[in-house]
Amino acid sequence: MRGDKQQGWIRKAMVVGGCMAALGLVPSAALATPGTGVSGTVLAKGTSEGTLKVKTKGPTDVVVREITVQPGGSTGWHYHPGQLIAVVKSGTLTRTLDDCSVEATPAGSSFIEPAGHRHVHIGRNLGTEPVVLYVTYMLPAGSPLSVDADAPMCAQE
Repeated sequence: MRGDKQQGWIRKAMVVGGCMAALGLVPSAALATPGTGVSGTVLAKGTSEGTLKVKTKGPTDVVVREITVQPGGSTGWHYHPGQLIAVVKSGTLTRTLDDCSVEATPAGSSFIEPAGHRHVHIGRNLGTEPVVLYVTYMLPAGSPLSVDADAPMCAQE
């Protein structure tokens, strides 16, 4: 019996010793180099309704903009040469898309607008407070942020 107890203690000691040795190989937070002189400000946060897929080809200009649409204001019909990700900081942006479907995006939400002339749309502020958007554009290098476009046939009826 005494031999069994002794073997149990030896096994426990080996396991504890092995764990201690393994911990010695793991980098410690105490050894990490703290950052200095760096700060960040979250301008807006939005949650998408689904998965966001972002694709670019070749050299890409990345532009971040704050856009304000006053009550009753609109962007006019347009499209973007590259994809963009938008976060609605305040208000509700109402977009009419190329198929004349309407999407209302309230504060705290985000969306992607696809690239190309087949994706014309207009953004409107139908509310009583300014809509503030934070938009990140991913455009082919040298492209404009947006291109004015005619309303789609369904919107002209």
